Amino acid sequence: MTDTEMKTTDSTTASTPVAKLAMVTLDAPDAAALGDFYSAVLGWPVAYSDEKYAMLTGPSNALGIGTIPDHKRPDWPDDGHKQFHFDLAADDIEAAAASCIELGATRADPQPGDTWVVLLDPAGHPFCLTDAKNWG
Repeated sequence: MTDTEMKTTDSTTASTPVAKLAMVTLDAPDAAALGDFYSAVLGWPVAYSDEKYAMLTGPSNALGIGTIPDHKRPDWPDDGHKQFHFDLAADDIEAAAASCIELGATRADPQPGDTWVVLLDPAGHPFCLTDAKNWG
C-alpha cells in the first residue's frame, strides 16, 4: 500500500472502534485569534487560550489551535496543501457566509459547487458552509 492508497473495509460490517475522535487541532500563526474566530462561528466557548494554544469545547468534541511561528497558509484551490476542511451546517448558507466574513473569513475563489460555499478562515484554512437539511 502506498501513502496515497487507503485500506478499505466492508462498510456493512459493524466493528468496535479503536478510538474516539476527541479533538481536531489546527495550526495557525495566532492561536488565540483563530480560537476567537471559531468560537464566534461555532458558538463554542473558549476553554483555554494563550499566545501558544487555544481550545474550544463543543457538545461532543473539541477544537484545538496551536501557534506555529512560521505557519504556511494552505493554498486554495491546490488540493495538495489544504490537507482537510470542515463542512459546517447552516440553515441559511448565504447569511452564515456573511457572518463568517464579518468575523474575518474570506470567500474562496474559485467556488467549486453551487450547493455550498467555500470560505477561508483568517489563517487560510478552507471550510464549507452546507445546508443543514442535508445533515439530518
